[in-house]
Amino acid sequence: MPPRKGRATPEGTRRFRDRAVQDRRLPPEHFREAPGGLTLSSLGFGTYIGAPDGPTDLAVEQAATICLTSGRINVLDTAINYRYQRAERSLGRAVGRLFDRGEVSRDEVFVASKNGYLAPDAESKTPPGRWVEEELVRKGILDPKDVVDGCHAMSPSYLTDQLERSRKNLGLSTLDLLYLHNAADAQIPVVGQDVFLDRLQEAFRLYEKFRSAGKIVFYGLATWDCLRTRRSDRGYLSLETAVGLARKVGGEEHGLRFVQFPFNLAMPEAASVRNQPVRGERLTLFGAARRLGVWCFTSVPLFQGQLARSGPKLDGLSAAQTALQFARSAPGTLGPLVGLKSPDHVSENLDLASRPPWNEEAFGALLP
Repeated sequence: MPPRKGRATPEGTRRFRDRAVQDRRLPPEHFREAPGGLTLSSLGFGTYIGAPDGPTDLAVEQAATICLTSGRINVLDTAINYRYQRAERSLGRAVGRLFDRGEVSRDEVFVASKNGYLAPDAESKTPPGRWVEEELVRKGILDPKDVVDGCHAMSPSYLTDQLERSRKNLGLSTLDLLYLHNAADAQIPVVGQDVFLDRLQEAFRLYEKFRSAGKIVFYGLATWDCLRTRRSDRGYLSLETAVGLARKVGGEEHGLRFVQFPFNLAMPEAASVRNQPVRGERLTLFGAARRLGVWCFTSVPLFQGQLARSGPKLDGLSAAQTALQFARSAPGTLGPLVGLKSPDHVSENLDLASRPPWNEEAFGALLP
């Protein structure tokens, strides 16, 4: 079957929100305005954790279906290396069925993926190392000299190949967002800041070509430490510098409009540490992103499950809901991306959509 055409649109995402607010009585504050006039839920569905096997495929498909048909989530986040390509395929099957049945429309759903890490095919009988050699190296897609730390590459030929695989895996002709996955975190400590920034500029130039070809709408940086760490640390990345490179290759209408980074009660740096300079002023990461015209999604809101097990319980919420409420209430965020698989967790976390986020005062009271 050819990839489904279309993308998330202002009209489609507003339709999703209006249905949720009017028919399901969700608070309008559950939805936020995003680049391109999109309206996105303040909770996103993530697909990171899980074994590369059939039962996990089924759990992901079921959870994604519930998220979308409940009217509570229209943000889907994955990556080609998650479960060695099976996360993308699981998500693709779920949304494909919903689109075919007319339960949700393509223009209502925002789909993001990531590339950069090596991503062997878990459904291939070829062992991972040999798969990389046969599928990528021998075909001239990946030069071993471009691989950093044995796991990451950002050469144009490799990133192009990965996008085509992601489009096929997801069954979509256009991705709403493509992140460069942990590139600064993986590459700067090995190749240094100058070489990395040269590579980053070329990656952005390539992503602008993807945009012109209609294969992606926006691009972004999915990160771990680099945007939150101290400026003196070797792996630090200035968001202002990254946006400057995107502006250099894409002009004022460049596609670098999203960043993703960890944020939770145990990792609050994006809202509490002023480590990002913008035109000479030191701002928090959230503040810098707003100033630079970049929108934020956050990851690991439950701190790999630790906050769900032993975190605080506030405002009549469970520990998991409290952690998610904190993450979705940060000024400047679009919302956290949370992995959902078990039916109990899906129900518990989706129930949070029936509440508005905390105001800035309530959120700030929990910051260190």
